[in-house]
Amino acid sequence: MKKHIPLICLCFIALLLTSCGFGGKGEFKADKEIAVFSREDGSGTRTAFTEIFNIVEMGENGTRKDRTTKEAVIAKQTYVLMSGIASDRYSIGYLSLGSVNKTIKLISIDGVYPTAETVKNGTYAVSRPFIIVTKKEISPATQDFINFMLSKEGQAVAAESYISAVDNAPEFNSSMPSGKVVVAGSSSVTPVMEKLKEAYIEINPNAIIEIQLSDSSSGIQGVIDGTCDIGMSSRHLKDSEKAVLDQHTIALDGIAIVVNKNNPINNLSSEQVKAVFKGEITRWRELIEQG
Repeated sequence: MKKHIPLICLCFIALLLTSCGFGGKGEFKADKEIAVFSREDGSGTRTAFTEIFNIVEMGENGTRKDRTTKEAVIAKQTYVLMSGIASDRYSIGYLSLGSVNKTIKLISIDGVYPTAETVKNGTYAVSRPFIIVTKKEISPATQDFINFMLSKEGQAVAAESYISAVDNAPEFNSSMPSGKVVVAGSSSVTPVMEKLKEAYIEINPNAIIEIQLSDSSSGIQGVIDGTCDIGMSSRHLKDSEKAVLDQHTIALDGIAIVVNKNNPINNLSSEQVKAVFKGEITRWRELIEQG
């Protein structure tokens, strides 16, 4: 059964485990079970992760079958997953590279450490685009905000924590439109969108930008339904979505595989990651012995 942890409960558990030394320094017991943390269904990060590591299988009728272990702890937001990893010495999870902080540990995959450089040059293969989607016809304020995101100034904002997606981007020249723009979707894209909003409002205070955090699928559907103007997605669009929406890539991001800071593991192969998240490898000793 999948385990969903509310934020309040997770924070309490984190405090309790840390006070008991569970997440602190001490002997790492390799015989312990691996605590797998995953994002929820609908998360663009989960979709990209399961596709990259072949954890998802396609049925004969084209349906996706996600083989993530049923024992996985399901975190509905990026920061919730990060708190869980920081609190549990025997945990492993995945999240946006741009969201990682010093409370958890990044590991290399197939001998390549995730950085902005290795993501952009393709040597770190666990990566995906940050996409925005809109309807075919949009308001002047929405268009102006998008123009900023894809401009030299907007890409500089994206590059502060992520990887710029537009080479030789043009300088931004705002038409200073007024109006409200509702942006909704991916919790992975939200941090860079907040920074883009702040920078844009300094240039055009006439506009109101409202950001609603949910997940990629909800953001995309929100644009289709007309409940938001811009959808944020950290997964590629389905063919049915491409048919009715316009899309732009505003940044690139790695998907980081993360463990607790006190875990001795520094590198895993793609096959090991796949086996862990499918529940085929369940104890840390199996990974340590494989080297």
